[in-house]
Amino acid sequence: MSKKIDINEWNRKAQFLFYKDFDQPFFNITATIDITNLLSSCKRKDISFFLTCLFLSQKVINKIDSFRYRIQGEDVVLYENVEAGSTILFDDNTFGFCYFKNYSGIEEYIMKGEEQIQKAKAKKAFLPEDFRDDLIHYSVVPWISFTSLQHARDSKFQDSIPKIVFGKYFKEGDAVKMPISISGHHALLDGYHVGVYLDELALVMNDFA
Repeated sequence: MSKKIDINEWNRKAQFLFYKDFDQPFFNITATIDITNLLSSCKRKDISFFLTCLFLSQKVINKIDSFRYRIQGEDVVLYENVEAGSTILFDDNTFGFCYFKNYSGIEEYIMKGEEQIQKAKAKKAFLPEDFRDDLIHYSVVPWISFTSLQHARDSKFQDSIPKIVFGKYFKEGDAVKMPISISGHHALLDGYHVGVYLDELALVMNDFA
């Protein structure tokens, strides 16, 4: 479910009108987050670290309006709820896409998520649901502790969906850290909102652990 934003009454009107027609309106911020306690907790509970990160990230995303705005034609809509779509690696090192509904509990989220991943791997089909706006686009690059990242984009296709990538975690002193890349359409969100997301994500990760 979504609602149309009255742009003339919107506090982002000036920023929206300035950035909406840029050839490349997406900006990217890469940061590292401390996952020491979360990773230890996932190992202790023998649950998927990836799906736990996805679950916690989605809980935060759905509390921040700016990550749920989408441009549709000349309009802006705000989705009440957005789900996760992520790349999934196949056994031949090609990839496809998998989509995850939001569940309130981590146990159900992981159980249903693992089922979706197995179905996607069994189909082994490249099936992007590019007709959907009610998503956050996720990916994982577990081979590289990247310090920057740039997405492939088709400038002819209207796209305003934020993109989040988790990288290879690494030791830094006594801590374990993970790079995370956040890309967003500058007409809809700014570095401030990315900062809110990262701060809230750190909090929910620590609370979960």
